[in-house]
Amino acid sequence: MNQRHDTWKNTRKTVKFRRLAWSCLLAVGLSGGLMVDLWPWEIPAVQAQTVPASVRQAYTLLNRGLVNDAIAAFQRAIRSYPQSIEAKLGLAIAYRRAGQDANAFQAYGRVLEQDPNNRLALKTLGFLGGYRAEWQDQGIIALTTLLNLEPNDLEARGQRALLLGYRGRFAESLADYQIVLQNNPTPDVILGAAQIYTYTGNAQQGLELFNRYRASGKTITGNAAVAYARALRETGNPAQAIAILQAQLQASRELDDTAIQARSELSQAYLANQQPAEALAVLDPLRGRPEAALPLARALNELGSKANAPTLTQEAAALYRQELQRQTNPTPTLVQEVADVLSGIPAEQPYALQLYRQLTQQQPNNQILALKQLALESQLGVISRAELRQRLQTVLQPLPSNPVELQQLAQALSAVEPEPELFPVYQTLLQAGVNAPFLNFRIAQLLIQQNNLPAARSALAAYANTSAGAQDRASELLLAEIERREGNLEASAQRYQAILASNPSDRDIINNALQGLASVRQTQGRTDESLAIYNQLVALNPQNLEIQLGRAALAYQAQRISLAEAEAVLNTWLQTRPPTDTPPELVTLVGVLPPDPRREPLYNALLQLDPNNSALQLRSIQVIAARSPAQARAIAAQLVARNPNNPSAYQLQGQVAQALGDLDQASDAYQRLLQIQPNNVEALSALGGVRFQQRRFGAAEQLYSQVLAFNPTDVGAQRSLAELMAAQGMPLTALQQLEQLQVQQATTGTPDSSLSRRVQQIKEDLLRQRGFQPPWERY
Repeated sequence: MNQRHDTWKNTRKTVKFRRLAWSCLLAVGLSGGLMVDLWPWEIPAVQAQTVPASVRQAYTLLNRGLVNDAIAAFQRAIRSYPQSIEAKLGLAIAYRRAGQDANAFQAYGRVLEQDPNNRLALKTLGFLGGYRAEWQDQGIIALTTLLNLEPNDLEARGQRALLLGYRGRFAESLADYQIVLQNNPTPDVILGAAQIYTYTGNAQQGLELFNRYRASGKTITGNAAVAYARALRETGNPAQAIAILQAQLQASRELDDTAIQARSELSQAYLANQQPAEALAVLDPLRGRPEAALPLARALNELGSKANAPTLTQEAAALYRQELQRQTNPTPTLVQEVADVLSGIPAEQPYALQLYRQLTQQQPNNQILALKQLALESQLGVISRAELRQRLQTVLQPLPSNPVELQQLAQALSAVEPEPELFPVYQTLLQAGVNAPFLNFRIAQLLIQQNNLPAARSALAAYANTSAGAQDRASELLLAEIERREGNLEASAQRYQAILASNPSDRDIINNALQGLASVRQTQGRTDESLAIYNQLVALNPQNLEIQLGRAALAYQAQRISLAEAEAVLNTWLQTRPPTDTPPELVTLVGVLPPDPRREPLYNALLQLDPNNSALQLRSIQVIAARSPAQARAIAAQLVARNPNNPSAYQLQGQVAQALGDLDQASDAYQRLLQIQPNNVEALSALGGVRFQQRRFGAAEQLYSQVLAFNPTDVGAQRSLAELMAAQGMPLTALQQLEQLQVQQATTGTPDSSLSRRVQQIKEDLLRQRGFQPPWERY
């Protein structure tokens, strides 16, 4: 079979890795029991000998609980003593006790203007930074200054970790948490860490921290409950997540920030619990509310992606665009979130690429952004595979040393279609302990390309043992491809049929399963059935030119369309798509069409991207052979000499020699291939064809019988045996075998018209041999 089938193509539409779920941190603060009236270190302590009497009196009022009177007293004292740091601190503390957080934030800032290293002001300003998004950066700066003075202040470090998480600076956030969590942290710090770990994609670690917090006897409420529900959902417990979120909504009297986030998360929990109607209904109160636009967009995008509902993803895209337009100066974190989401919506991908390029210009050293931009450029055909490989080497060298950055890089790399050069990178990342299960899937893809099928099965098993892999039908696609390559065609077909029977919601899973099944049926000789499957694919994807390329390759091989029709499909692609867009279907069609000197530049261009593709190599050498047979032989010999253990090189050498009529060299090449791979069915069939041409019918029959021993349903081998009988002067035996083959195909509902024509021809030859003229030739 010449047609190449890439079961894993575009699988990360099926493997949708996280779209910045943590971005909700920027919309609301995480709750961790930190927002108390007075923190333990906010204890007024003044020296009577050095502090003016009016300031001491204001502190007395404050300690007696007369907060408003204290505020007035401190204000009067500051007017009298504008340089009194004690008065300024007292006013800040009084504002905090009165709940006037904005005034308190400004008051502590004025303390730091006078005394930049004031520990009380630094620490309190850091904790106030968790109250509003616009205060977070100042809070981080204050806590960083404090930690430079007191590096062992774990409470301050835990708060800084929280603020860093709010700002999307996760590498720094988790680095702080790793220090704090090893030193008997308070329950509040544990709760903050649980939320950050959850929203950065490590739901299992997040859940463990939530349970650790609950073990302290405390209850999880507010936004922390929303994060807790997410951790439960992502670790396989959506029902419990639903219960927690429903209770949270019942406790909410109004649609505040927490209720908005809870509804957004509840929608995802309903969907995970197979309740799509409820998932949509719970979002209705969020529609038309500007403050709910982002949570609504996130939920709609997830619903649309997982339920294959384009109207929902389009609505989400519109909301994201509106939010970017609404904000005069959107943060890089928001821009990245929008780019990440829109990159998964085909119609929005060009705009997403603009956003990525904008971000990489602002952050030229950000490896993760550069990787995401590369992945999308490759998907859109903006860059060639050769350029992709070259730029990947630059982006990935060196790999980050920070575990969090390594984790983010691994997740971004999961979206890039696998290249052989990435194999050691995948292994390095997994050995480093990153939580990116899909890298095992990528490794399996590359191992299949190398025909290392046992190792590919092991990599897939490692992926299936993760919570993400256990739910991903893409693993079944790869297992079916492995079975096809192993020659177990019916098992492969049954696996594809089982995938389709499960009615998957992901269109890419459906398309890949149908293409895989079509490929198997073609290998089995059930051409009409294979074409019917491709017709179904075209009907499902009428605008998909790649599928039309695949159908044209199959139809041309089966002689269902003419060379002109097949070339018309190819020319349509070449005229409408950029030269860098080279999907496997294009390579397949170019490989099955006869050699044409006009296509030599195309052969060369495609071979630069896929230098080991034997079909392309054969077409290129055939064109060269037309003008210089000696040069063609030399090129084939060079390929063999370059790698004497490469079966594909011998396969190509045999094909070239056979095409040039050098049956002895073709025989030698196929025999060398079989020394490396004794069970290579294609090589056995090809050598059988050579023996047939050499009129060594006994040897040919033995080879075709070997093929049938591996695959009893191989139509090509069965038909070749029948032709052997005809060539040896046994037309009745040949006719009987061909008619049996017709019965088999009729039973499966896949008759082959070319087989019927051959039966008719043998019957006509028999009549002529006996001296009869067929009745249809008499007039």
